[in-house]
Amino acid sequence: MQLAYVSLPGRGASDRFLAAFAQAAQAAGLRLAGTVQTNPQREGRVKCDMDLRVLPDGPVLRISEDRGNGARGCRLDAGVLEAAVLGVTAALPGADLLLVNKFGKQEAEGRGFAPLIAEALSRGIPVLAGVNGLNLPAFQAFADGLATPLPGEQAQVMGWCQRICGLQPA
Repeated sequence: MQLAYVSLPGRGASDRFLAAFAQAAQAAGLRLAGTVQTNPQREGRVKCDMDLRVLPDGPVLRISEDRGNGARGCRLDAGVLEAAVLGVTAALPGADLLLVNKFGKQEAEGRGFAPLIAEALSRGIPVLAGVNGLNLPAFQAFADGLATPLPGEQAQVMGWCQRICGLQPA
């Protein structure tokens, strides 16, 4: 099983890292399936929006619900997340790597990308996931101790991917 993760401190740090990594990986010739997240700010809003780009080349889906500045709790639109999962599922057969921007609450509960991660691994497709500290225990339980932690260093993550995918370094 070839499963690795990055877990970077700071709001949005893993999202930014994985988006930059995806761009570099595609430029290096890796065929990606998965998602990367951007968090655009809107004027007059306390919280950012959350957009997922389905790899390799779109679409971009807004996965956050705009519930107003006073709203509390989860803003994830689970239906849109499931639409992203369907788009990634279609791209998976031709992929060298599945990149999942976040193993979050949905995945911790066995939904979202969790079944697709398991499917990719069963097909021999390596998986790289972003995991925040809050969901790290659930991810480690999901991975049954078999996931490789990677540092937030592009060259090391790229090296892992190239080794696992059997590609020559650029």
